[in-house]
Amino acid sequence: MELREWTNLPDKMRTKEVRKYYNILVKRSAWFRAKRILDVIVASIMFAVLALPMLIVAVLIKLDSPGPVFFRQERVTQYGRIFRIYKFRTMVNNASRMGTQVTVSNDARITRVGRWLRKLRIDEFPQLFNILAGDMTLVGTRPEVLKYVDAYTPEMYATLLLPAGLTSRTSIAYKDEERLLSNAEDADKVYIEEVLPAKMRYNLESLKKFGLKSDMSVLWNTFVSVIH
Repeated sequence: MELREWTNLPDKMRTKEVRKYYNILVKRSAWFRAKRILDVIVASIMFAVLALPMLIVAVLIKLDSPGPVFFRQERVTQYGRIFRIYKFRTMVNNASRMGTQVTVSNDARITRVGRWLRKLRIDEFPQLFNILAGDMTLVGTRPEVLKYVDAYTPEMYATLLLPAGLTSRTSIAYKDEERLLSNAEDADKVYIEEVLPAKMRYNLESLKKFGLKSDMSVLWNTFVSVIH
C-alpha cells in the first residue's frame, strides 16, 4: 500500500479539495507503509481463528436457502479501482435484481440465517480475503458501489486516497443504517442525498486523524460495538 505521487492520481482526485487531505497523508507516510504490514498480520491471525466458524456458517447458509455461500459485488477502493468484495450471502439468490442496492430494515430479501449473520456482523468475515489480497485495509472508509461513488462531491474523493476499510468510525456510528432507510419511498435517493453526505463527514474527519492511535481506537470500538 503506497501513496502515489500527486501527479499520478486520477484526474477526479487532483483537486484542491483533495489536496489538503493528501498533504496530511504525505506527512504520515511511515504509517501508510506500516499499515499494510499490520493488515496482513492481523488478518492472517483472524483467519486462522475464524476458519472453523466460517466453515460452519457456510454450511448453515447452504442449508437455509438455495444459492452460493458468498455474495460478491463490485466496489470501489483506493484511487477508484474496482474490486470484488466478499461477504457471506445473507439474502436470497440474485437479490440485487429485486430492488435497491442498499438494505433496509425488515428487508424481505434477507434469509433467516442472513438476519442473524447481519446482526452479529459475521457476514463481513470473508472480507479477510480482500484484506490479504490488498484490496482492503482493516480500518478505512467502507467501500461503495460505483453508482454511489459517481455521486461523490470533489471533497469526498479524498477518501479514495486509502484502500477501502473493513471497519471505520462511520461503520460504528451508522451500524443501524438499515433502520434509517426503512421508511424511505426511494432508498437509493435518500442514501445519496442524506445518508452518504453524513457518513462522509465522519470519513473525512478520520482522514485528518490518520495514524496508528486512531486505527487502534477504531478496532477496539468496533469490537465493543459488536459485543454490545
